[in-house]
Amino acid sequence: MDISHLHFLVADTDAAQRRFLGAMLAQMGVAHVGEQSDGHAVLRCLQEPSGAPVDIAIIDLALPGLDGLALIRHLAQGECATAIIIIGAQEKSLLFAVETTAHAYGVDLLGTIAKPVAQHALGALLAHYVPPQPPSARREEPVFGFAEVQAGLAANQFEPYFQPKIELATGHVKGLEAFARWLHPEHGVLTPASFSGALERNKRIDMLDWTMLERSVARCSAFHGAGIPMAVSLNLAHETMAHADFLRDVGACLARHGVLPDYVTFEITESAALTDDAGFLERMVRLRMFGFGLAVDDYGTGASNLQLLARVPFTELKIDRSFVDGASKRRVLGTVLSSCLGLARSLERKSVAVGVETRQDWDFLQGLGCTYAQGYHIAKPMPAENIAGWMEEWRQFF
Repeated sequence: MDISHLHFLVADTDAAQRRFLGAMLAQMGVAHVGEQSDGHAVLRCLQEPSGAPVDIAIIDLALPGLDGLALIRHLAQGECATAIIIIGAQEKSLLFAVETTAHAYGVDLLGTIAKPVAQHALGALLAHYVPPQPPSARREEPVFGFAEVQAGLAANQFEPYFQPKIELATGHVKGLEAFARWLHPEHGVLTPASFSGALERNKRIDMLDWTMLERSVARCSAFHGAGIPMAVSLNLAHETMAHADFLRDVGACLARHGVLPDYVTFEITESAALTDDAGFLERMVRLRMFGFGLAVDDYGTGASNLQLLARVPFTELKIDRSFVDGASKRRVLGTVLSSCLGLARSLERKSVAVGVETRQDWDFLQGLGCTYAQGYHIAKPMPAENIAGWMEEWRQFF
């Protein structure tokens, strides 16, 4: 993108380093570059700009007054819209930990660079800059209470949207993951942010789960009838799967729609899978015995217990997007991702990378031997009626 019109701030104790970074930005076409040498001055400049607001700040981690880590915390508290790049002479593992902290605070951190700063490294981070949307351009989804969500479910206003899962080695479509959407008559298509909280607070997430299961299996049957022998997967809450009649009710649902268990995969979170509840483990074993797929979702976000994980008869390990995004550019993150994929291979399970946003992500995962990929680089979740047309376009692309 064109960064020549953006306003930059370079913050470093060393005046020579500030001049060096300023000259580097000038070579990249940037005309507006300010300088600061103290953390408190940086905070004032970003929170109370005297002129044009700063779009991107390049901040040394070891600033006096407020260091880069403290600045990240203060900027998060002040809801500052400035994008940040942290530079430092510290080891890369420490800089990676700063990135993790910044993301936890919700700060727009473009990345970190170890000193000395190379122009190609700075350019790569600046390429990720996305200008913040003005408040008027942001769509704030309404949040509904339990009674309203319950009424929407009763009125059959909830439908699964499907996101394709692609085999990296061949480019073939290998399945569709179902995501709950509320087709609200007034507010349009709503995501779980609008309705899942009310169901969880009232301990009735099972109402949504059973609706999505029924609709997803029905759509799966319709795909098969249209000559698209596609499998579907969906995420179910632990409480839903722990119900005494779960296996019986699932079997009845598939029988109603004429779908075989081989075409349905249930996804459970890592925290739910890592249980020593014998009854729940038996239920998962029986799902596999019947022919259902079983995926551990969001892998890497919980307190992993490899011994327990090995006991779960899952067919797929879904790597959380936090390990996928940026792994091709950050060595530490790439190492963690490679380790997750190695675990899946050693257990003879398929691996699924979630949150594949760019061709670079795709190529990197392909090189690491990941089995499947999902993400916006491939497609966003879409209505069932759009799948056939999308698949035709995808075949032409590949």
